[in-house]
Amino acid sequence: MLGAIRKNPDRRQTFVIVGLGNFGSTVAKELSRFGNHVIGIDSNEARVSQYADELSQALIIDARDDLALRQAGIADCDVALVAMGSDLEASILAAINLKTLGVPVVWAKATTKTHHRILSKLKVDRIIHPEVDVGMHIAQVLHNPLVRDYVSLGNGYHVVNFKIPRSLEGKALVDIPYAAGHNLRCIGVMRGTEFLGQDGSDCTLAQDDLLILLGKRSDLRNFAASLS
Repeated sequence: MLGAIRKNPDRRQTFVIVGLGNFGSTVAKELSRFGNHVIGIDSNEARVSQYADELSQALIIDARDDLALRQAGIADCDVALVAMGSDLEASILAAINLKTLGVPVVWAKATTKTHHRILSKLKVDRIIHPEVDVGMHIAQVLHNPLVRDYVSLGNGYHVVNFKIPRSLEGKALVDIPYAAGHNLRCIGVMRGTEFLGQDGSDCTLAQDDLLILLGKRSDLRNFAASLS
C-alpha cells in the first residue's frame, strides 16, 4: 500500500474508484473533471502513477486486502465503484470489503451473468454492464438513422433526439402529430447549441433541428418509422 486518504476539507463527496483500467480511469477522470474529490486505487503501480496528477489522490492498494483498505481510510469515502471486470475474485472481494467497511454506496461492474448474481447477493447498490449498455445504445442509434441519441429513464420511458427529416422542414412544431398520433411529449427543439420551442410553443422546424421527445420505446419507434 502507498499512502492514505487525505482529508477532504470542503466536504465534497468523496468517490473511490477501485481499478484504474480503461473503464475505471475514464469514470475517475470524468468525476474529477466535474469537481469531485476522487481517489483512484489499483494494485498496479504504473496505472496509479499514470493518473496521480489527474485525480485528487491515487493509491497503490490491493482491494482484496481489507486491512489495507481500512488503513488507507477508504471507509470514509461516500461512494465506491468497483471497476474491475476481468478478475472475478478481486472484484467480488473488493465489493465485500467495501460493504464491510461501511461505504454508504457501492457500485460494481459485472462482466457475466454469474458475476452479476454474486454481486446481487452481496447487495451491491447498483451493478453495471458497460460493454452491454454501450452496445445496446449504439444498436438503437444505428437501427434508426433519425435517432441521434437517447436516454433511458426507466419504466420503459426514454428521451430521444430525432433529426428533423426533410418532410418536416418548415412545419410548425404544433402541427407535428407526436402527441395525438403517437402519445409522445415534446420537450423542445435543439438548433445547434440553442434550445427553443417547448411543448405547444410557436416554433417552425428547420434543417438539422433536433426534436427532443419523451415517451415509451414502442411509441417512439412508431413515430420514427412514420418519419422515414
